[in-house]
Amino acid sequence: MDGPIRILHVVVNMNRGGAETLIMNLYRNIDRSKVQFDFLTSKKGIFDSEIARLGGRIYRIPYVTEIGHIKYIKSLDYFFEAHKDYRIVHSHMDKMSGLVLQSAAKAGIPCRVSHSHNTNSEGGSIAKLYKWYAGNKINKSATHKIACSQKAANWLFRKKSNEAFILKNGIDCNKFEFSNETRLKVRNDLGIPDDTFVVGHVGRFNKQKNHHFLIDIFAESLKENHKSILLLIGEGSLLPAIKKKVDDLHLNDCVKFLGVRDDVHHLFQAFDVFVFPSFHEGLPVTLIEAQCAGLPCLISDTITSEVDMGLEMVKKLPINSINKWKASLKSVRCSVLRNYHAKTALKNNGYDINAAATQTQDLYLKMVR
Repeated sequence: MDGPIRILHVVVNMNRGGAETLIMNLYRNIDRSKVQFDFLTSKKGIFDSEIARLGGRIYRIPYVTEIGHIKYIKSLDYFFEAHKDYRIVHSHMDKMSGLVLQSAAKAGIPCRVSHSHNTNSEGGSIAKLYKWYAGNKINKSATHKIACSQKAANWLFRKKSNEAFILKNGIDCNKFEFSNETRLKVRNDLGIPDDTFVVGHVGRFNKQKNHHFLIDIFAESLKENHKSILLLIGEGSLLPAIKKKVDDLHLNDCVKFLGVRDDVHHLFQAFDVFVFPSFHEGLPVTLIEAQCAGLPCLISDTITSEVDMGLEMVKKLPINSINKWKASLKSVRCSVLRNYHAKTALKNNGYDINAAATQTQDLYLKMVR
C-alpha cells in the first residue's frame, strides 16, 4: 500500500465540541505517515484550516435539516459511491451514524465505525423520533463500535454495547498541568484581582449544558461572596437568552462571556472551581482537562462516574437543588485547594493523548489487515 491509510471521519462540522476536540487531539498525535484523516462535514468549522495543514481533505454535503431526509440519503449514497476507495469510515454522529454507515455499507466500504460520544439525543420530540429511527440502523450497518464511556456505549449500542471498544478521551496532559505563573498572567489579562473567587465553565450554549441553572447557582452563591466572578467559554444558540438572563439579574459586572477560545488550557489555570451541571454527557473532554489542571469539579449526578479520576476533585450533585450546589461552592471557596499531582494520575488512568492516539492507530491498522 502506497502512503498512509486514509480514514474518513464523518461529523456535522469541525468546531470546538468535545468529539471534535478529541478527533483533533488524535489527529495531531498519530503517525500521519501511516494514518491520515479526511472529513465529510456539512458546515465550515474552526479546525478546517488546521486539517488542511495536516494533510487532510474536507468534503461537504448539506445536512438533513437543510435538505430533508430523502435528499440527505441520496447525497450520502452519491458521496460514498464516488469515494469507494475509503476502507474505513468513522462516524461521530451518534444516532445519525445509522444513516451514514448504511450508505457506506451500500457502497461496499468494508470497515464502518460508529463512535458514541453521548448518552442522549438533542432536540424536540420529532427530532428524537427521527434519530431513534436512524439509530436503529447502527447495529446492522456498523462493523466496529467505539464509545467514550460504558454509559455512552449502553445508550447507542444497547444489547450490543459489550462489543464496543472504550476509547478514552485523551488530552495533552503537559498542556493542562497547573502553572501559577500562567494563572497570574491570565487573571491580570482579564482584570481579575488575586482575591476574587473564579467559577469557570466550558461548553456550548445549548439545552444540554444547563446554563440557566448555572446562572441561578452563581447568583445565589454571589449573595454570600461578592468577590466572585463567572467565566463562560463557548458559543451556541442559547447564548442570547443567557446574556439576557445575566442582564435581567444585574450580573453583568461579575459574569464574563469569553466566546470560543483556543487558549482554554490557559484559562483553566485562572479558575478556582469548574462547574458543569449538564443534563447528560458521554464523557466530557473538558472534565478531563479540568482535573488535569488540578481543579475541583462540581458536576451533575447524571454524568457517568467514569469521568472521576479518583483524585477527590469531583463532586456529583443533583440538578434539582440549587442549595446543594451553593453549599458545595462555598465549601470549595473556603478550602481553594489545587491538586498538583493530577497529570500523573491522568496518565496512569490512560487519559494521555499519546496512549489514546497509539490505541486508535493500532485499531485502524488492525481493521485493514
